[in-house]
Amino acid sequence: MVDSTSSINRLLDIMKALRDPETGCPWDIKQTFKTIAAYTVEEAYEVADAIDRMDMHDLKDELGDLLFQVVYHAQMAEEQGDFVFDDVVNTISEKMVRRHPHVFDEASVESQEELNHAWEQHKKKEREHKESKHKSVLDGITSGMPALRWSSKLQKRAAHHGFDWEDVSPVFDKLQEEIGELKAEIVHENNQDRIADEMGDILFACVNLSRHLDVNPEQALRDSNQKFIERFTVVEQLLEQDNKVMDDCDVEELETYWQKAKLQIGK
Repeated sequence: MVDSTSSINRLLDIMKALRDPETGCPWDIKQTFKTIAAYTVEEAYEVADAIDRMDMHDLKDELGDLLFQVVYHAQMAEEQGDFVFDDVVNTISEKMVRRHPHVFDEASVESQEELNHAWEQHKKKEREHKESKHKSVLDGITSGMPALRWSSKLQKRAAHHGFDWEDVSPVFDKLQEEIGELKAEIVHENNQDRIADEMGDILFACVNLSRHLDVNPEQALRDSNQKFIERFTVVEQLLEQDNKVMDDCDVEELETYWQKAKLQIGK
């Protein structure tokens, strides 16, 4: 069995060597938190992609890449005297123990609803300990996450404090209202800003509808993206079988092939 402690220490040592001012890699030495941030997000998406494909070999590889990003940021923080890698590990360990008293303490929960409520209460207490000039129930929800995820977390937090409809019917009404407002803006010229604003409201309403239907909007859209790829690929294959080029086909003909692709795939 591989010693996990020696494995992580090896990675930490590799990172230190890469950042060594005299003998390290020139590219790694000049990186900053801001320049590396985009790579961190990219690696997280690649982990999600490997999971979607259920490719365990790629998942192992991508998780390593993501772990390396954590080590990278910790190394730069250590160089500035802010914190070290062990601080990162200890912080998340303490947080998980604190948020799971039903596992690590004598507290008990009887249902998933109670568990969710307890989780939110612990997170609320943690937020209250953080300094903030403006105290809002939405404080602490980072804007750096994907927009669908951000929207979902904002709505969930607001709903936890009673800012929500009791059933899904008004949510459908709100979505239709937003669609109507977008249609009203489209007829005006030089109105792209207002159109974009209304389009954003529609997307926000769709996320709210997903939440009420207990559907993860990010995963639902990812699944639809994959479904589109599968269908589009079949359309290309069917066109090739008929010795046709997509660019030469009109919309009606492509729609016919699209329907054939749906039947062939069965979804």
